[in-house]
Amino acid sequence: MRIPSFPTLLRTWYTITNATSSSFSTAPRYKPITSFYRAAAVRSMPTIPFLGSFFSSKSSNNMEYPYKKNDDEWQAVLNKEQFRILREKGTEAPGSGSYDKHYPSEGVYSCAGCGTPLYKASHKFKSGCGWPAYFDSLPGAVTRHTDRTFGMARTEIVCSNCGGHLGHVFKGEGYPTPTDERHCVNSVSLKFHDSEDKAETERAKV
Repeated sequence: MRIPSFPTLLRTWYTITNATSSSFSTAPRYKPITSFYRAAAVRSMPTIPFLGSFFSSKSSNNMEYPYKKNDDEWQAVLNKEQFRILREKGTEAPGSGSYDKHYPSEGVYSCAGCGTPLYKASHKFKSGCGWPAYFDSLPGAVTRHTDRTFGMARTEIVCSNCGGHLGHVFKGEGYPTPTDERHCVNSVSLKFHDSEDKAETERAKV
């Protein structure tokens, strides 16, 4: 019998531990990650609820942000999944995000919480890691913090305007991009606009 690859086992484990349905038949199915992207997938590993009880899930983030709301106010404007990821630093299942395989020729990805433009469509690239990947952000739009979840030091990225959790950034992985960085971002944390003008218009409404 062929033994499943580690990324396949990881995805299966994540799906089971985060399942909300009582039937396994409704669990999403994901395509295996090729061996070329195995290291990226492991480093991008989400915070699995069971393991999260053994490791700190908070980054060294004591900053205050210009756009402020308390938890009740955030819950009034965000859906349950947006609140879990943006405000509680959760992670969507790999391969499940609406922007994972979204590659427009132009446009802007904004923060789903406060509407601040974060990434241009031209920043996005195919990483194969299971989450949207960007090699850079708009100047000053993203703030970095040290995240020690899983007992390792990773670099968390948040929206500089509201502090909403976006994901993590990884360096030196060898991708053919101008910065050799991969901003691994949750689709739920983002909202796409096909022009910068529309992005600014929507931001003004928040």
